[in-house]
Amino acid sequence: MFSKSLKTTLAASVLATSGAAPAVADNLGAALVGSIIGGVIVNEAHKNRARKQPVTRKRTYSPARAQNRETQTALNYFGFPAGSPDGVMGRKSRAAVAQYQGHLGFPATGQLTQYERDFLVSSYSRAQIGGPQVIKAMQGPNGVRGLLRTWRDEATGTRSASAGGYGSYGGLPFEVSEAVDEIAASADPSAEQLLQRSGFMQLADLNGDGKNDYMIDTSVSGSSFWCGASHCSVMVFASTPQGYQRNDFMARGVTTANFSCHQGVCRMSDDPAPGTVQAGAPTPAPAPGDSVGGTVLASAPQAVAPAPAPAAGGLAALQLFQQPAPAANTASLTSHCSKVSLLTSSNGGYMTVSNLRDPELALGEQFCLTRSYAINSGEALVAKVQGVSQAQVDSQCDAFGPVVQPYLAKLGSSGSDALVSDLQKFVLQSNMSIEQLSNTAGICLFSGYRRDNMEVALGAALIMVGVGQRPYAELIGHHLAQGFGVAKSPEQAQGWYQTAIAALEAGADPVFAPGQPERLALIKAASAGLTGGLAQPVPAASTAAALPSFSTD
Repeated sequence: MFSKSLKTTLAASVLATSGAAPAVADNLGAALVGSIIGGVIVNEAHKNRARKQPVTRKRTYSPARAQNRETQTALNYFGFPAGSPDGVMGRKSRAAVAQYQGHLGFPATGQLTQYERDFLVSSYSRAQIGGPQVIKAMQGPNGVRGLLRTWRDEATGTRSASAGGYGSYGGLPFEVSEAVDEIAASADPSAEQLLQRSGFMQLADLNGDGKNDYMIDTSVSGSSFWCGASHCSVMVFASTPQGYQRNDFMARGVTTANFSCHQGVCRMSDDPAPGTVQAGAPTPAPAPGDSVGGTVLASAPQAVAPAPAPAAGGLAALQLFQQPAPAANTASLTSHCSKVSLLTSSNGGYMTVSNLRDPELALGEQFCLTRSYAINSGEALVAKVQGVSQAQVDSQCDAFGPVVQPYLAKLGSSGSDALVSDLQKFVLQSNMSIEQLSNTAGICLFSGYRRDNMEVALGAALIMVGVGQRPYAELIGHHLAQGFGVAKSPEQAQGWYQTAIAALEAGADPVFAPGQPERLALIKAASAGLTGGLAQPVPAASTAAALPSFSTD
């Protein structure tokens, strides 16, 4: 529909082109009519388009809405339905807040206090790390909601009336009681029942300060979270002026006589410390109804009862001789990488394909490079986790290592394809999301390499491959090729190197040194050289006896 201005223009045009005008005028008039009408139509169209075009306003970042989205995400995770995390705390979100508050015994106002919000969000971040507590909670009747009460009691230093209180475990220190609760969370027996088991806890003055130190042997708990194929987690708590410091080890059949501490730092030796009496052969734990059962409280190492061994019969004492741990398992990767760094500097830089003369050293350089990348990436992940200390991260990662111990045990005998298939089944049965497993593994890579704990680091690398991040198979190849955390096997390393190489050649994003595309060709050449394709380094064993040793201590 034309406007009045358009009608007026048309009328004027018709009058200007009446029959009395000459033919040239007719042609000119027709041209004018066409141009005027066209201009008016175009102008009208532009006006209509301007009126119909929606007005868009540029969104600005709102810290309050970002915090609300974070709150809604945490509420949804713990089973308090807040709806889509859009940053608007509407009626549904307020109802979820009230449910959360009622679950923890807070006043159900629907409005979060700062403490209530901080605890909710930090608990969500902590749950993303995973670990035995999270897995156990997922399988329990209350789901992950149960974690909120557990961590609330942990934060306040109190417990529910049905569970007793911290310090009620025979006067145990807070740090030790906390560890007992952590173990009980991943085992069927309660904390009180665990403390009644012979050998679960042993006491002795390990650092000579006149106070009792504590050793907890998780093999007595019966939980697979804490034990691998041949070793279980052993926790030693040494007294310090600031409290008790926890030290974690992997062992079996040890007593307090196997440990010595200097202030809060403890070490484990295969033989008893000088001046102590070695405990006798391990004995089975008594039945729950036996009157001899109970926590062993000793003031000296010689009075401590031994931890039980799972093997039955009179051959139990031969287990350590039948299954000796490879010497490579105790090697320090941190020390090794320091030596590699010195050699790299003296050689003028990293080896390349063009000057590849020592495949083992070249792969050692790349191993230490990938280790650094893994530490940096994991540290960035830990920085995003709120409300969790480094000690708590390390503690959960120490429990993460034994969970994958059965797969670590197969590294020397199973091919990479078969083991990856087993890992994928583990991932499917873990009750954890791929993202949660990936974050957990990334954090535990950092924790393991930072502390030189090869079981944790290698287990985390396996999980990374299991969740589909195949370039991490390079790390497993390095461990096998160099003999850290597993018996050295260049042959077995080939399959893992090939898994990583195939993934990168198929277009997978590189996770280590992404700005160095030539690494792929170097790893292919160097890994092939390990099995005879290139000259091998001269072994140093024949001349080692002639080398003098000096100490600057």
